[in-house]
Amino acid sequence: MSPVHPPGLDLDRLRGHLDRERPGLVNGPLEARLIEGGRSNLTYFVTETDGTGRWVVRRPPLGHVLATAHDMKREHRVISGLHPTAVPVPEPVLLCEDDSVIGSPFYVMEYVEGTPYRTAEQLAPLGPERTRKAVLGLVDTLVELHAVDPQAVGLGDFGRPEGFLDRQLRRWGKQLDASRNRELPGIDELHAALGRQLPESPAPTVVHGDFRLDNVLIGADDEIKAVLDWEMSTLGDPLTDLGLLVMYSSDLDLPDSPVSTTSGAAGHPSPAELIERYAERSGRDTSGISWYTAFAWFKLAVILEGIHYRYTLGQTVGGGFDRIGDLVPVFIEHGLTTLQEG
Repeated sequence: MSPVHPPGLDLDRLRGHLDRERPGLVNGPLEARLIEGGRSNLTYFVTETDGTGRWVVRRPPLGHVLATAHDMKREHRVISGLHPTAVPVPEPVLLCEDDSVIGSPFYVMEYVEGTPYRTAEQLAPLGPERTRKAVLGLVDTLVELHAVDPQAVGLGDFGRPEGFLDRQLRRWGKQLDASRNRELPGIDELHAALGRQLPESPAPTVVHGDFRLDNVLIGADDEIKAVLDWEMSTLGDPLTDLGLLVMYSSDLDLPDSPVSTTSGAAGHPSPAELIERYAERSGRDTSGISWYTAFAWFKLAVILEGIHYRYTLGQTVGGGFDRIGDLVPVFIEHGLTTLQEG
């Protein structure tokens, strides 16, 4: 029986490439399935039919994409640099930049066993103590990431840290302008206030760019086994990662929200506790974290407004998109409140 080829991954061509580049790695027929839940790049679980060899393949989305937004070489480079460090990342196997193999660049990494927890409901079976351990482990892993010397792991030129926050703010302002088709009270006020209060960044580090609980794999022992989804990583201000983590650990107080935070799980540490633990273990000054958290609220408001905009144009597929637009004012309000009240 011939293998089922998921969209975007020709298993025969993949196998041929692996046999040429890594002879002996694969010993039996391959099968694969698309792993749901990725933001944009496609992720496949690939295994030998007898289950002995297991890998993960990442490639850009199908169709025309901006190369800079879906750069497989960057993702492969950052996990290759971090793999020898204390930061848990999957072991890279190979990078292929030849479009002729499966139709786009791709890379292969080891498969890591673990669970990405996306909601408070998914955390509930762990109970308070195990939930607390897992979330505090997330902070400790972030401290490990920000302790890596980029030069020492070959990532010294991985980004442009000078003017990082200013560029980020301008970038997300442009994203907002590209999806404006309704009045959004307060969003320009929030954007302008963030610009006026731009903090002075600490020494740059490797930043993940989307660091939260459902972008890591938690093992059966509640330890973090791998940090995933490095597509937004660069060199920049480490407190942007912390601000985003704080935002995702805050209570939205919205029942049935299509955007989930994990804060409602019993035992989940408070945002203040996460900030304190990060400050204590990293030695960094976190007194200005309200700016970074407000920026995270603004960024998510812009992302959600973009989704709402595409929904109004009939360009989204699936359920829940009809409620996204109602969330945007909530995120704007949280951003303004965080900035004003700290």
